[in-house]
Amino acid sequence: MAFFKDRKPGGGEVTAALPLLPLRDLVVFPHMVVPLIVGRQKSRAALTAAFKSGKQILLVAQKVGRTAEPSPDEIHRVGTVAHIIQMLRLPDDNLKVLVEGRQRARIRRYLDTEEYLRVEVDRLRDVDVAEVEAEALMRSVKASFESFVKLNKGVPPEMLLTLAAIDEPGRLADTLVANLGLKLEERQGILEELDPIRRLERLLQFIQGEVEILQVERKIKSRVKKQMERSQREYYLNEQMQAIQKELGEKDEFKAELALLERRIHDKPLTDEARDRCLKELRKLKMMSPMSAEATVVRNYLDQVLSLPWNHYAEENLDLERAARILDEDHYGLTKVKERMLEHLAVSSRVDRLQGPVLCLVGPPGVGKTSLARSVARATGREFVRQALGGVRDEAEIRGHRRTYIGALPGKILQCMKRAGTNNPLFLLDEIDKMSADFRGDPSAALLEVLDPEQNHSFNDHYLDLDYDLSRVMFLCTANTLQGIPAPLQDRLEIIRLPGYTEEEKLAIARRYLIRKQRQANGLAPEHVVFTRQAVEMIIRRYTREAGVRNLEREIARVCRKVARMVVERGEDTRVRVTSRNLPDLLGVPPFSGDEHEAEDQVGVVKGLAVTPWGGEVLDIEVAVVSGKGKLILTGRLGDWLKESATAGFSYIRARADQLGLDPEFHDKHDFHVHYPGNSLKTDGPSAGIAMATALVSALTGIPVRSDVAMTGEISLRGRVLPIGGLKEKALAAHRRGLTRVIIPARNAKDLPDVPEQIREQLEFIEVQHMDDVLEHALRWPSGRGLLASPSPEPPPAEH
Repeated sequence: MAFFKDRKPGGGEVTAALPLLPLRDLVVFPHMVVPLIVGRQKSRAALTAAFKSGKQILLVAQKVGRTAEPSPDEIHRVGTVAHIIQMLRLPDDNLKVLVEGRQRARIRRYLDTEEYLRVEVDRLRDVDVAEVEAEALMRSVKASFESFVKLNKGVPPEMLLTLAAIDEPGRLADTLVANLGLKLEERQGILEELDPIRRLERLLQFIQGEVEILQVERKIKSRVKKQMERSQREYYLNEQMQAIQKELGEKDEFKAELALLERRIHDKPLTDEARDRCLKELRKLKMMSPMSAEATVVRNYLDQVLSLPWNHYAEENLDLERAARILDEDHYGLTKVKERMLEHLAVSSRVDRLQGPVLCLVGPPGVGKTSLARSVARATGREFVRQALGGVRDEAEIRGHRRTYIGALPGKILQCMKRAGTNNPLFLLDEIDKMSADFRGDPSAALLEVLDPEQNHSFNDHYLDLDYDLSRVMFLCTANTLQGIPAPLQDRLEIIRLPGYTEEEKLAIARRYLIRKQRQANGLAPEHVVFTRQAVEMIIRRYTREAGVRNLEREIARVCRKVARMVVERGEDTRVRVTSRNLPDLLGVPPFSGDEHEAEDQVGVVKGLAVTPWGGEVLDIEVAVVSGKGKLILTGRLGDWLKESATAGFSYIRARADQLGLDPEFHDKHDFHVHYPGNSLKTDGPSAGIAMATALVSALTGIPVRSDVAMTGEISLRGRVLPIGGLKEKALAAHRRGLTRVIIPARNAKDLPDVPEQIREQLEFIEVQHMDDVLEHALRWPSGRGLLASPSPEPPPAEH
């Protein structure tokens, strides 16, 4: 412990020669009483010489404390002149001394370094300071030190009484240094500072920083103490609860549950990664309170992991004849899909491990995409699971939520795998084109990993955070169009198009499947209701207009419901034979006529062909020529691409005005209105280019368009007819409309084999390469006149 003694003010700088004692890791200030143990030879010699000659010695700190024999360069220049109060020689020849600091001094030069260090020093005095500033600073320092003493138990409270009696700023600073945890360099800097105001300012800054740190430490200790008290309280209550349960004779359900989980982990055929994770989570669960929220989270995680079919595979049916028979029993037609499934089974019988295919069935509603997936699962002997993706807009629906969220669950993919119970089911992703993206992510991007055979062997769900093998799953996707599917996702799919059914195919489906199904659904026996062929054909032609058979099934169901009512009202002996004559009595007035297309040729009216999400459609295109200034008006929910095609066709007509017999300035005197009546969907695409151009030529020349002709093809500025897509769907639509001739681009002739043979026999396909060919076949030219005839009179401005 250090003791302090009042200092008497001195005069100016005084030079004296004194022995020097270098100190390790210690700075002695004036008025400080310090005990020292001295063992170095030169230091003992310096003390002995000083004790014999006035007991004055200079105490200076070493720059490096580890140096045993410091040189003058390794010793600071400023130290403290001290008075030796007492000196005692110890048995080990070391000296024990008690010294008191008296005054600062600066080494002027070294006089002797052989026997001991002897230096010539200048005694230093504090500079004079303003009394008012010094008094204010001393008060601030004393107040801050009082706060420091209250927070730091290592400083005795009696120190405040000692400081209260000091009225000199320099002495106050020197007294405080001994009770603050300053570093050696900071102490030396304060010793060398001769301005008491600056010394006090540095000490005040240090004390205030220490007070802030001590206050934070106190808050932390208080918070930790509260947490420990709460944990101890919970532990005590849990122990009491267990004791009560034991007294009531209840079983330790938590221990039994832990034992069951451990047994399931060892019995389940998990991957090494999954088993290690489960055992780790189980060890954490054993250390938790069974009633804590975290224990529930861990328990649910283990249940989810253990309920997945990690290495359980269903035996696949590899009998091709049986699989083909099942597919033919359930669905009529759809040859490409059936062949693809049989090819997969054939390859599976030849190799040990085959990655599941990723097929995408694209077609209008009602063609049997979803029911076909069930049939494929039954034919291949796989479990069937279905996940509807319509309206899904959150990426977490596919990948799951992380366990940090309350109520987190795995994504739909692993939930369906859990429901399937095997690791090789047939997984149907229904309506994959109906997904959308928002601020929560893009689910189609998450499906890239699921549907990529090169990646899905290590699918990582956010909830499980484990790799799960999906490579043996047979994924089957359905979509109405490819427009809603991103290009990277399309690249991972094997696209199989289902364009729709012909009339003969619908008739066969109705008589083989739909009638029998609706009889059973409405509780009718086969003898209660019989449909004639003519009745079914009438339903197809005059009560439905679709690519699939969904509305056809609805109409058959309507008939069966009415028959069921008759059976209930009249008795079981009721027999109903549905014919084309009594069908209107059961279904009402037919919404469609038998021959939908106009029997008469009309001017400015052309039948175009388009592909919609519901299959192929015949769209009427009307053109009216009215007085104006050459404006081309397009209406009927048309897309930008289609509008550009109309503009291209109009430019072709202007370029061919002479050959068409038109006034070269016709476009300056009239406006041209192109309209798509009854177009409920927004139509777009270039395939209506030749149809709009034909309608414009007909309206300008007054030559009618053949009523039995439909057309499709893109037009260029030079009149070339470019190829289009969806020829099969468009041919089916023309056949349903009752048309007999279809004009198509010559470069689409390669697609004709895809059109059913029955349709090819009933339709005449006219292949054209130039717009001139289209006009020759589409317009009803007067006798003796063709495309290159002489100019005709200017057409009237009235609307046709």
